[in-house]
Amino acid sequence: MNKGTLTFFCGKMGAGKSTKAIEITQYNNAVLLSEDEWLASLYPNKIALLTDYIEYSNLLKPPIKKLVQSMLSAGTNVVMDFPANTRSQRDWFRGIFSEVDAPHHLIYIDLPNEVCLKQIEKRSKAQPERVATDTPHMFEQVTKHFVAPTSKEGFHTTLVTQNT
Repeated sequence: MNKGTLTFFCGKMGAGKSTKAIEITQYNNAVLLSEDEWLASLYPNKIALLTDYIEYSNLLKPPIKKLVQSMLSAGTNVVMDFPANTRSQRDWFRGIFSEVDAPHHLIYIDLPNEVCLKQIEKRSKAQPERVATDTPHMFEQVTKHFVAPTSKEGFHTTLVTQNT
């Protein structure tokens, strides 16, 4: 049986990872898993600071990993709207697909900070429940930890820029 493909995303906060995830899910007849949705459902009103996000995200990762590996092994394509914005986050994704020998696709959305901040401002108006975390301050805190993927990491990567 063919394995499903895991698609995941790298890009600064506000780059459009969630929007691209929805688009790819529809195009590839895949299952979409959104970290924001899982966190909001399991830990409502618990995330106000970056440290809160890290704590609850880490609690979520072990069961999500097993779920995704099961889907990939069954031949289901999976799109994960979870950030792959640091080397350790990308290593977590590598463990997911490599342990079940499934193909993968990393989408790297590389947009300037100004564009991301404008998109965050629009999103906080469209989704008022995110107004506490969709702030320029949170963007700065998160962006300090951002590390763009390199070819040395060995991922099958597609680069998306403002002009693509």
